Amino acid sequence: MKEFDGLAAIVTGGASGIGLATARLLAERGARVAVLDLNVDGIGPEFLAVQCDVTDDAGVTAAVAAVERGLGRLDVVINNAGIGAQGAVEANDLDEWRRVLDVNLLGVVRVARASLPALRASPAASMVITSSMAATVGLPQRALYSATKGALLSLTLAMAADHVHEGIRVNCVAPGTADTPWVQRLLARAADPVAELAALGARQPIGRLVSAPEVAEAICYLAGPRSASTTGTVLPVDGGAQSLRLPVKLGPS
Repeated sequence: MKEFDGLAAIVTGGASGIGLATARLLAERGARVAVLDLNVDGIGPEFLAVQCDVTDDAGVTAAVAAVERGLGRLDVVINNAGIGAQGAVEANDLDEWRRVLDVNLLGVVRVARASLPALRASPAASMVITSSMAATVGLPQRALYSATKGALLSLTLAMAADHVHEGIRVNCVAPGTADTPWVQRLLARAADPVAELAALGARQPIGRLVSAPEVAEAICYLAGPRSASTTGTVLPVDGGAQSLRLPVKLGPS
């Protein structure tokens, strides 16, 4: 018997990157999985593909209802959809602040609100939110992005407290710089992509980017029945970036 046998899961932002890696791993471990994303073209037949814009409240409600009809139940919600942003606090105008907050924070809120009635009926209900190491570490040129991810960390803890007596566990992962489509687009725009990749890898003690499957492993651990006593937890998957302080390697004098 597989860990997620009999359980049904939603993965938002599930068409690429961490979301797709998570959807694949959940399915491999026995879950029936619905992938929610803006563009679900090309999603394989192993998933229930549902087009969903997390900034559209009615659309989110309809998408979650479609998942419940298609899968017959809902036990696991992976609240992963999000977008990036660069710059110091004044670099993005207020419209951009509202846009990124609408996706990264309110998108999670919309999916959570729509999913809670079904989760309350599940004997193995869990939600995992994708935050970031940017929530707890001051990264340069990431003011807007960090603000949204910090809000998600706080939301995780508050929701865990609110819903623990309903049998719903809420946790989050905090990835470091991961090899995702967004990071690849940043690298493509860099003046020296090779040097930029080396710099991003060097700020993590393991010396490389985190992989999407590595984050997916952490998400599936938190989502699954084996972590039934774990709620209100933030699990870093950052190559030691938040917790390790290694000696600086000095070059030849």
